[in-house]
Amino acid sequence: MRVEILGEERRRRWGDEKKLEVVMSVGLDGSTVTEVAQRHDVTRQQIYTWRRELRKKGLLLPSAGPVFLPLDMSVAQGTPDTSKDAERPSRMIELQLCRGRSLRFDKDINAAILTRLIRAVEAA
Repeated sequence: MRVEILGEERRRRWGDEKKLEVVMSVGLDGSTVTEVAQRHDVTRQQIYTWRRELRKKGLLLPSAGPVFLPLDMSVAQGTPDTSKDAERPSRMIELQLCRGRSLRFDKDINAAILTRLIRAVEAA
């Protein structure tokens, strides 16, 4: 007996990189889970499952976690970066975290140290 499969095969193999790309596209330019699922021809539930799997593997941060954005203090203050800035006392930055927590730190803090500090405070 010979069997032919007609039409599109439904089982596809998705690598972690492609899954991450699809999951991260939710919310970009206002895209909903439904729109992203339709665009990639998967179900909404599949996107939620991938999100959960990627979090377990450590490839995706929890959605309630901190978001880092680049900040140029000289542009934010409207002043050019000059040697006068080095003479001024450093300014503190306050970061509001989840559950009402906040951190205050010097603007010159190392990014890796700040990341570890935020993760430690959020985990406590």
